Amino acid sequence: MRRRNFLTGTGTAAAVVAAPILDSRPPSVGTSDVIRLRSGLDALMALDASRGGHEDLERSALAGADEALGKVGHAASQRIRQRLYSVAANYLSTAAWAAIDGRQLDRAQTRLDRALYLAGMAKDPVVELRVWNSYAMLAHQWDKFTDAVDAGYAAQSTAIARRDPFYGSLAHARTALAHATLGDRQATIRSLGYAEEALGKATDDERRPSWVGFYGAAELTAMTAIARDRIGDAAEAEAASHKALSGIPKPFKRNRALATARLALTQVHQRDLDPACRSASEVFELMSGHPIPGRMRSLLGDFYRDLITLAPDASIGREWGDRYRSEWSRA
Repeated sequence: MRRRNFLTGTGTAAAVVAAPILDSRPPSVGTSDVIRLRSGLDALMALDASRGGHEDLERSALAGADEALGKVGHAASQRIRQRLYSVAANYLSTAAWAAIDGRQLDRAQTRLDRALYLAGMAKDPVVELRVWNSYAMLAHQWDKFTDAVDAGYAAQSTAIARRDPFYGSLAHARTALAHATLGDRQATIRSLGYAEEALGKATDDERRPSWVGFYGAAELTAMTAIARDRIGDAAEAEAASHKALSGIPKPFKRNRALATARLALTQVHQRDLDPACRSASEVFELMSGHPIPGRMRSLLGDFYRDLITLAPDASIGREWGDRYRSEWSRA
């Protein structure tokens, strides 16, 4: 009897040993997961280039950041954890950029603060520069122009800006815009010179992230047009705007529309009213089928304000406002 029980017990034990041990832990997160998350960033940047920042893009970017951060605890190594922090910081920077383009300033500030923290956790100087670049733009929208200068200098001080002249050029160009807003002509021209010199030394690098795909010779020329217009060089600014528009890639519809709006401003500042109104009208054609981002609506508002201020008795100004007011307010 005891022998039978012993054998039965032994068989049961053997069955238990033979049964597979189920591991309820989630699989570790590795390089393939990071690559997949980064591909989502590329898709969002392509959407931004076409139609500009909007709330759907911002929500998608926040979801991407949450997904990346949710995987940190399951990363296969410290290196993978840092790469996940980098991806999350880039998603948050994308969300912040969408808010900046839509002039949702409080939301943008919150996103950038968190992105800068995660960039530090990631030890990623590229995303750090990206955040400071966006901080400079946000400070301008807040009318904190000295802060915009300081953010530009912070971008210049990042390791990637010191190491890669391409990023250094972007940082100098952003600083030039901030100097121009303060009316510092000498500092503006000096920073533009540094930006042009650095870009001339830059080499093509396919490893650069998609968010910086907008920058190059054409974009620097577009930024030069803005800076020149702000310091009163309207004719030079118009020439730069035309040159920029000949080089901005067609997929960057939002950037082309912004450069066209800037062209309109340079023309109205020279009191060339007919060309100015034609240029401003082209903005709506370029953005046809998409809402006008808040930053662009604000720029068109600046154009209309300057139009009626500089030529209050010109009928073309009132006609432009009457014709395009509904499109201009399209959100």
